[in-house]
Amino acid sequence: MAAEASNSELIQVVALLAAGVVAVPIFKRIGLGSILGYLAAGLAIGPFGLGIFNDSGAILHVAELGVVMFLFIIGLEMRPSRLWSLRREIFGLGVLQVGFCAVLLTGVGYFTGFPLAQSFVAGAGFVLTSTAIVMQLLEERGEMSSPGGQRMISILLLEDIAIVPLLALVAFLAPVAAGHPETTWITVLTNIGIGIGAIVGLVVAGRYLLNPLFRILADSKAREVMTAAALLVVLGSALALQMGGLSMAMGAFLAGVLLSESTFRHQLEADVEPFRGILLGLFFLAVGMSLNLSVVAANWQMVLFYVLAYMIVKALGIYLIARLLKSDHAQAIERAVVMAQGGEFAFVLYSAATTAGIIDGEANSLLTAIVIISMVLTPLAIIGLRYLTPKEEQSLEDVDVVDDLHGSVLVIGFGRFGQIATQPLLLRGLDVSIIDNDVEMIQAAATFGFKVYYGDGTRLDILHAAGAGRARAVLICVDKGEIAVKIAEQMKSEYPLVPVLARAFDRGIAMDLIQAGVDYQLRETFESALSFGEATLRKLGIDEEEAAETIRDVRERDDARLDAQLVGGLAAGRGFFKGNMPIPAPLAPPKRPGRAMSEETATVLVKPAAAD
Repeated sequence: MAAEASNSELIQVVALLAAGVVAVPIFKRIGLGSILGYLAAGLAIGPFGLGIFNDSGAILHVAELGVVMFLFIIGLEMRPSRLWSLRREIFGLGVLQVGFCAVLLTGVGYFTGFPLAQSFVAGAGFVLTSTAIVMQLLEERGEMSSPGGQRMISILLLEDIAIVPLLALVAFLAPVAAGHPETTWITVLTNIGIGIGAIVGLVVAGRYLLNPLFRILADSKAREVMTAAALLVVLGSALALQMGGLSMAMGAFLAGVLLSESTFRHQLEADVEPFRGILLGLFFLAVGMSLNLSVVAANWQMVLFYVLAYMIVKALGIYLIARLLKSDHAQAIERAVVMAQGGEFAFVLYSAATTAGIIDGEANSLLTAIVIISMVLTPLAIIGLRYLTPKEEQSLEDVDVVDDLHGSVLVIGFGRFGQIATQPLLLRGLDVSIIDNDVEMIQAAATFGFKVYYGDGTRLDILHAAGAGRARAVLICVDKGEIAVKIAEQMKSEYPLVPVLARAFDRGIAMDLIQAGVDYQLRETFESALSFGEATLRKLGIDEEEAAETIRDVRERDDARLDAQLVGGLAAGRGFFKGNMPIPAPLAPPKRPGRAMSEETATVLVKPAAAD
């Protein structure tokens, strides 16, 4: 029996891992994102799919630690000074958005026939955006540190704090809904005071105890102890604030902020990161499992109506607040779509409301299904927004478009490479025409005295207008390798007699450029790496002439390797590369010289000796 139970648990573990490993790459490849992959995988293996799991709630409770660890890592990157600079966004923008959306969503429930207390609980729960989904989306898009990303994080922090007064209000509304013993304002204020006390206690402990603790542990030189201590700090701080009535995620975030200026910051991040990734994926799997399809099927019209009504009304509220606070249309609509879903804290609020008697078990299941479906729809809504929103056109104010240029040298691309490459030409008094398709770069270059024209070098009409056919040389200095190859091919096809010199991003692009027929190509890091290596040799005491000779040898080997690769592909020419793998040698020297066993062998052995 024990063996069967053990096998059953192992099957579940394997199913969890396999579901994520299979679904996430597929969903990412088709452009739907990792979150939707996890949610779909959870639905597939959950109680209403293959039935491998029956208790998704237990997994969800464990998996919430992924969100906790995610917030801890965010806290490590958010120094106290930076957090203080966001105080207006947290307590200004955050309070306005949460308050305004709560009123709107309460109105949705009230005006569709539900009592005020139930409407407030349903709406207030949906106001609390999914921290896990928004943070994951911001991380995948690399927008954690962008101004828009920082505003969303500020709102999420306020929502984490808001769970305390919301739970207190649920307790206060309980007698109205179910005739329970009355909850007084003293009780409510006491609960809020306990929450504030928990925050103060955590701040004091983090400020005066954590750094000395990690210093002592670091002296022990035991890596596993440091990892255990990192987990202890994350989970301990989460538990402390949970016992104070706040969210676990808030506790972990505060611990991260307090350790953000510690010398152990990077070590802690490295220790927690693997657990964070696995548990956050597990959280999304558990959310997918929690979707009760029987409840949805029995009440599909109601569920569909409230999913759409809540998401649209909440998005409208977010958009209006964003515009009120001077965000432009694109930023406001993006924030509205990204934050339109309900979140994991809604489950906590609905559970508390069920215990208090404000809503019954069936209503709890319906509201939970509405929140989960909204979480599932969010990645799809973002994909839809990406396709429906027209790309923002660059303003060409104070920028001249390419038109009938006559420079003797044409430079395409004026980034860090092109800026240096043009200096020798300008110092010699050559007439240089420069084009680029980055408006901000053109405007910035103008402040330093450079005239750069706007134009896309991949277009033949632009090359013609830029004077490519009349130029004595064309320099391709763009940073993207495939673009450089495309420009080179077009130049050699249209203007075969014009010399073309190109910047190569790497060895593969260099080979493509040579095959395209360019007159000269240079890998952008090659010469600087050789100079760096030569300087290192001289610093190590090697004679300047010997160092230069060594660099010449490296250059010749590289040329020979490149020639071999042009014929045999990237894998060819390895023999020209000097590696640092040890060359096998005898384990011990021979005790006596070799002895010939025949006249023929003796002849062979004598020849090398005679040569010496």
